Amino acid sequence: MQYIRNTVVLTFLFGLLTACVQNPVDLVRGDLAIAPMPANMTPEKGFFHINRDTWMQMDSFPGTTFDPLAVFHEVFLRKSGYQIPLVPKGQEQSDAKHLILIVKSPVQDDPETYRLSIKPYGIIITAPTTQGVFYAMQTLRQIMRIDALPDREQHDRSWVVPAVEIRDQPEFAYRGMHLDVCRHFMPVDFVKKYIDLLAYYKMNRFHWHLTEDQGWRIEIKKYPLLQEVAAWRKETRVGHYTDEPVEYDGTRHGGYYTQEEIREVVRYAAQRGVVIIPEIEMPGHCLAALAAYPSLACTPGPFEVATTWGVFEDVFCPYESTFTFLQDVLDEVMDLFPSPYIHIGGDECPKVRWKESAFCQELMRKENLRSEEELQSYFIRRIEKYLNSKGRNIIGWDEILEGGLAPHATVMSWRGMEGGIEAAKAGHQVIMSPGSHCYFDHYQAEPDYEPLAIGGLTTLEKVYSFNPIPESLNQQEAKLILGAQANLWTEYIPTPDKAEYMAYPRAIALAEALWTPPSKKDYASFVLRLASHLERLDGMGVRYAQHLRVPLAETRSVDKGLEIVWQTPLPRQTVFFARDTQTKAWSSVMTGDTVLVSESGSMYYKTDYSSVREIKYVPSKSRHAVITAIPVPHQRYPGGQGLKTLKDGLTGKPHFNGRDWCAWRGAPFILDLDFGELTSVDSIILGVLSSPGSWIYPPESVEVKGSSDGLNYQTIAMWQGEMKNGRQDITFRFPGSEVRFIRLLILPVRTILPGKPGAGQPGWTFLDEIQVF
Repeated sequence: MQYIRNTVVLTFLFGLLTACVQNPVDLVRGDLAIAPMPANMTPEKGFFHINRDTWMQMDSFPGTTFDPLAVFHEVFLRKSGYQIPLVPKGQEQSDAKHLILIVKSPVQDDPETYRLSIKPYGIIITAPTTQGVFYAMQTLRQIMRIDALPDREQHDRSWVVPAVEIRDQPEFAYRGMHLDVCRHFMPVDFVKKYIDLLAYYKMNRFHWHLTEDQGWRIEIKKYPLLQEVAAWRKETRVGHYTDEPVEYDGTRHGGYYTQEEIREVVRYAAQRGVVIIPEIEMPGHCLAALAAYPSLACTPGPFEVATTWGVFEDVFCPYESTFTFLQDVLDEVMDLFPSPYIHIGGDECPKVRWKESAFCQELMRKENLRSEEELQSYFIRRIEKYLNSKGRNIIGWDEILEGGLAPHATVMSWRGMEGGIEAAKAGHQVIMSPGSHCYFDHYQAEPDYEPLAIGGLTTLEKVYSFNPIPESLNQQEAKLILGAQANLWTEYIPTPDKAEYMAYPRAIALAEALWTPPSKKDYASFVLRLASHLERLDGMGVRYAQHLRVPLAETRSVDKGLEIVWQTPLPRQTVFFARDTQTKAWSSVMTGDTVLVSESGSMYYKTDYSSVREIKYVPSKSRHAVITAIPVPHQRYPGGQGLKTLKDGLTGKPHFNGRDWCAWRGAPFILDLDFGELTSVDSIILGVLSSPGSWIYPPESVEVKGSSDGLNYQTIAMWQGEMKNGRQDITFRFPGSEVRFIRLLILPVRTILPGKPGAGQPGWTFLDEIQVF
């Protein structure tokens, strides 16, 4: 049988991997490559056979409408060509050796707890709730590797399942994924698939971001203009929002979910143990709603649905008519979503219109509000009071802390962990969702070779390392951390395929970070298990990112040139490399092996899973110099080898999150180069980055000084000018100079000018290479 052959191969693979790593106890066979890793798992001897003789029996779970077997039965039928019968009590089959028995636990454990005991004579699942049973069935699906195989249409398929004892329960109660369908609308079928994958990896919350400046995506029958006007924008900005000149695609974009479609998705999620939390943004991020109903704004309009990204100054004005509108909207939302929580946004709400509004200023005087931040708190508290009266609670982004937190609000902390810490110390429940680890719209590998993203760099390993509980919380405060959530904002994610690429496999890493006990977490083990899950994702038609097999070039400048070592999370992958791609004279090495480049030029490399990539090596006289800096570079961006990255012969990529950059912020700084002896210098090329959208600006000026003794310096070149966005070289020419020391005096942008990104803040200066010829 096909599955028996696979089992033999995977058992051999387990033995091979055990021989290759230091901690084999943490590894599991391919057929037990479960994700997230169970809390307790003990492989045992023998196998259980699932075939046409197999039958099921399940205890009654009173008071539930959730069928925990439905998804398993549907998948099993497609893959096997037959169904496992569920036999009622009193109609037992004679052959108990083929029984899968599901027993209700008398112990009231965590509702998501389950025990899965696979023996050669049968399978026993014990759980206190149908939610626990559902998760046991997902674990069984993974053990069977059923999703990795094609559908079976004619002949029966049998299964050989290894014996194992699993006792499992999650570390955190809230394990979520978010999807923004406003920047780019996603079809219902994809939303269902998104939920399928969450459930498969034991995630239990789906945060559905339904309203934004760029589109309103939920049908509200009382306000039809939300469907007719707010759901559509005339065009969409092309490229990154920092790109100049600004371009648009000229294509109308939009859509919305009917109430019947939403009810269907809610039912679909409920049958997978997933609670959907809808988000209706307020008081900011509401330009689409204002385009439909301009009377809700502080200024008369007219407004149009946003065609670009960012934060807009027009927000809901706190009129009584605005609260009536929002209460009407929320009434219809609550009728559609049974979730105990309604997410009301609360983030990025500019106060400009409120400051200029006579109505708002009078309201502040009347309500004794001392600031516009307190006016926002007033706004949020009114909405919370209304939702509380309907038996619901609110979740808001951490900006709802400003001006005073609503009494029963749960805080979703996205601007780092600080908002969550503040809320927990104030006695509020918290969901951690920091951009550092949980923003899946960030790049996940070298940006030069990735599809366009908003910025940042959030790797698989970084996601896996996430711990939602900060060390600064005491035991009682830590209990208020419900869990965490990853966010998938779709400014640069226009299709379902790209959404899957950005979410997976990072979502699996987060699932394990939130389910598995910290003592059982091990990234090396996770990667090896994840390798077998790529087969499952293939079988489920997921367009995931292939970075497990795509090499990262680690470089080191040495006396003889540049050493390159290619690394991948999966060990011993083949890398092809060449100095000349025209002749296609590719050589190959295994990851972990070293290649020396001794001459100036480019090195090209690729794998079977990646396009051709380039390392451009241009060594100069600076490689022999000692470089010092006053002050030292900012620790947040230390460069690949600290200051050595300024002389390693490698030019930085236009994306500042790479390893090639050193950074300073706001204050003047000095770079000194000591060549050790008098050296003839004709020119210096300084690599500089300009990326205003990220608050990165070229220096205001650069002065180059030379010295033969390190005491007396003379100015030999100056630069003052403007740069286009991206990476550029500043070239200084002074033929025939004899110096031992070169000093660069660099004056950065101390304060970013009004009207520019980051206005009023100190600017960043990024340097990547000092080439001396």
